[in-house]
Amino acid sequence: MKQPEVKLRLNSKPQSLRERLFGYAILVRLNRPIGILLLLWPALWALWMAGAGHPRWDVVLIFILGVALMRSAGCAINDYADRHFDGRVARTRHRPLAVGLVTPKEALMVFALLSLAAFGLVLLLDWKTISMSFVAVTLAALYPFMKRFTHLPQLVLGMAFGWAVPMAFTALTGAVSDAGWLLYIAAIVWALIYDTEYAMVDREDDLKIGVKSTAILFGEHDRLMIGVLQLTMLALLIMVGSKLELGIYYQLGIVAGGSMFLRQQFMIRRREPKRCFEAFLNNNGFGMIIYIGLVLDYLLAG
Repeated sequence: MKQPEVKLRLNSKPQSLRERLFGYAILVRLNRPIGILLLLWPALWALWMAGAGHPRWDVVLIFILGVALMRSAGCAINDYADRHFDGRVARTRHRPLAVGLVTPKEALMVFALLSLAAFGLVLLLDWKTISMSFVAVTLAALYPFMKRFTHLPQLVLGMAFGWAVPMAFTALTGAVSDAGWLLYIAAIVWALIYDTEYAMVDREDDLKIGVKSTAILFGEHDRLMIGVLQLTMLALLIMVGSKLELGIYYQLGIVAGGSMFLRQQFMIRRREPKRCFEAFLNNNGFGMIIYIGLVLDYLLAG
């Protein structure tokens, strides 16, 4: 799954509505839907678990649309936060703010509008879920700035991306069960896995410009730490399945997911940026296979 790179003229200025809209589309990564998918899978896991295999479809639709909106909003605030760094990193030097296609003020405006749109969707749910949505927005806004202060910005990313899990349980059951909180922790660990692989792509540039990440923190032990996190996540998913009394199809999904984690270890063995990025993308397949096993278990083993 190769991601297209958008090449724009440095310091270009939008001259038309079409060019401006193009800049906004690239700002929110409509050309790179991988972030939406990585945010969506834990939400879908949680919806099916909380709904015992039969979640309300109106709630499912609200969460799908909300995930897309909040991920897009997160990209806008991320580029605003990184506007002084992106032009100095090979992978990000063509982003809209870095080349002047979108202004910082416009990026903040896009973040605000998309966040409000997502909040409008949440208003269709109960008051407990509405109150939890404020945590989601706060985490999404904080994450991009964490890389200045801590080597664990991926932890904050995981907390933000995974927050759809307790929200889904609350929306469908009115509370978050022990299984729900375990799944939330698993989602955080998963973000640490795939975003460390992602950070390995930019590690050399990040070291030069002073941006922090788990890839830098782990250093030469990066593969080992990713492996420990992968085993931890698989163990958490097994614990979730045990609490919910899920059966063989869910377990087979975990086995298949484990084989994908092994493949990622093979991909990153030489720490080549291109292969690390491919390992990051491979996590979409992991999320999907866990979801397929979960759905089949509720359909066939019930």
